Amino acid sequence: MTTTFLDNIRLIDPEGDRVTETTVVLDGGIIAAIGAASAPKGAKVINGQGACLAPGMVDLGVKIGEPGERHTESFRSAGLAAAAGGVTTIIARPDTHPAIDTPEVLEFVTRRAAEASPVRIRHMAALTKGREGREMTEIGFLLDAGAIAFTDAARVIPDTKVLARALTYAKSLGALVIGHPQEPGLSKGASATSGKFSSLRGIPAVHPMAERIGLDRDMGLIEMTGARYHADQITTARSLPALERAKANGLDVTAGVSIHHLTLNELDVGDYRTFFKLTPPLRSEDDRLAMIEAVATGVIDVIGSFHTPADEESKRLPFEDAASGAVGLETLLPAALRLFHADQLTLPQLFRALSLNPARRLGLKQGGTTEGAPADLVLFNPDTPFVLDRFTLKSKSKNTPFDGARMEGKVLATFVGGKQVYAAE
Repeated sequence: MTTTFLDNIRLIDPEGDRVTETTVVLDGGIIAAIGAASAPKGAKVINGQGACLAPGMVDLGVKIGEPGERHTESFRSAGLAAAAGGVTTIIARPDTHPAIDTPEVLEFVTRRAAEASPVRIRHMAALTKGREGREMTEIGFLLDAGAIAFTDAARVIPDTKVLARALTYAKSLGALVIGHPQEPGLSKGASATSGKFSSLRGIPAVHPMAERIGLDRDMGLIEMTGARYHADQITTARSLPALERAKANGLDVTAGVSIHHLTLNELDVGDYRTFFKLTPPLRSEDDRLAMIEAVATGVIDVIGSFHTPADEESKRLPFEDAASGAVGLETLLPAALRLFHADQLTLPQLFRALSLNPARRLGLKQGGTTEGAPADLVLFNPDTPFVLDRFTLKSKSKNTPFDGARMEGKVLATFVGGKQVYAAE
């Protein structure tokens, strides 16, 4: 394996909460040395010219279209998009066709991902069979087959007894359960957040309290069962007190938020722009600012892209009928840097939520930039401006809300296990 010497870089350390001008040596798949005065003999030398070196992002909650929807995204295209975006570990969702709900399906996708992707891909498995909310999966067998967590993705299990049993079983095995806090009855058929804007546009909407009700139910069950739990997306200020109480009471609970809910609000839907139709729907500006503050204070632990590819035909429909979701593997970093350039979050705070916290929650060694850590890294210039053209994205699907947007932040190189898997043209 090639030894790499990175000179003239700003090293972002999310664990130590600092940015340091230094040098870094990558060797044997790890960060072998920090602050070396010169390159080891025979090493490949990269002059960073003052660029930032950060832990590669661990993107929790990515949808890949294999199996069943390969036309929207394959392991190969998702891996190339991730490498170009500085994502070194994809945590893939089980909402495929068929769902990843048996060891056989899990072993198939694990093998396919390892063959096709230049970045690491780990899979979550379904919590209930077929993600139908009726019968829990064989959690123990799926853990043995390599499942990193269990979730029914955006489908809420309506039967509380089924969820309680699954949480109890997961607790006995130490498995992490990822929930989607939402009251399914209130949120059914909704395409926007209730308020003046959705009323004027005539879009079916859901009240923010639906998220709070769903979270309250889940927190009650976590208190009852003692299971490990992660809320995939917290998007409203009304949910934060319940989350804070759960953490203060010692429950094993963490929470995430999508980059779209940190950088966009309900008004961005504009004249029924379906690339802005997401699940949960975009929220008010007050909610957006509350989410940023929650990330800054650590109430919300993880930022993810929630990459959800959709083909043109499913997006070019009336707003109510259009598919939800947006691609985000390549836009996660420049979108997150909007918060840095607005002086709302520091670079160490950003990478704590993008890399360190998701890795820790999932029991992965990645996410840090200390000596001995895995050399899964992204080298980027945070100040490079560009206008996003969705047709240049490496994802098969191009459904991004940032098409035509002015952004800052260019990935220069991505390393996985010390091997360079992407270099900017």
